[in-house]
Amino acid sequence: MTTPENGKENQNRARIARRDGQTELRPAPIFVLVEPQMGENIGAAARAMLNFGLSGLRLVKPRDGWPNEKAGAMAAGASIVIDQTRVFETTSEALAGCNYVLATTARARETLMPVFEPAAAAAEMKRRIDRGETCAVLFGGERAGLSNDDVTRADAIVSIPVNPAFASLNLAQAALIVAYEWAQADGREAQASELDKAVPAPKEDFERFFAHLVEELDKAGYFFPEVKRANMERNLRVAFTRAGLTDGEVRSLRGVIKALAKRP
Repeated sequence: MTTPENGKENQNRARIARRDGQTELRPAPIFVLVEPQMGENIGAAARAMLNFGLSGLRLVKPRDGWPNEKAGAMAAGASIVIDQTRVFETTSEALAGCNYVLATTARARETLMPVFEPAAAAAEMKRRIDRGETCAVLFGGERAGLSNDDVTRADAIVSIPVNPAFASLNLAQAALIVAYEWAQADGREAQASELDKAVPAPKEDFERFFAHLVEELDKAGYFFPEVKRANMERNLRVAFTRAGLTDGEVRSLRGVIKALAKRP
């Protein structure tokens, strides 16, 4: 039996889950940060991950150890990512259990490997995850990126199309780009605009508004010269019709007309 107290407790749990991003998590790639240096970058990467529905984070030999207070502070609420972060001594250990691995790098490599842009890489991971595979993305440390040995542990490379004259990308920024493309591939959509849900005012209300507008403009001598009146009215009607005014907007505009009409 559900009591008012239990109901309130369940609501609180749901609210906390939404706040921590737990209710929107689906199967997603694991991000592996290899020898990251700054806790702030780890935290920013964790925040970017949760923004786009990822929570699996693994670290290989973080320079300042783990846990890291600066990472937790920078994560800004992405505690589910930080709290579940796993730490490993080697990249090979961090990739245990993974079926498909991508390595992010901006440098040309001598090895012959498939190269994906982020969107294509995300689509490939989505296809594999949907059939039950575990996918991971390797990110190198801030100082030198991924080593050649780490890159060769991957099945393919993710190459972000950066300016070749300034190709160095911040660790968290790289994570953000890959995470965003994953969200796109996973079917996440931007929040719908209220404009898309707005219903235009009934035509009879619009006609009353427009008649009111024309009446007051006529009193103010707006339609001059008279020979242009029909064209001027038509232009006004087309402009307001194109706006797709809602019922509330029509009422507001009628209030505006009344207020202006009261002026001496």
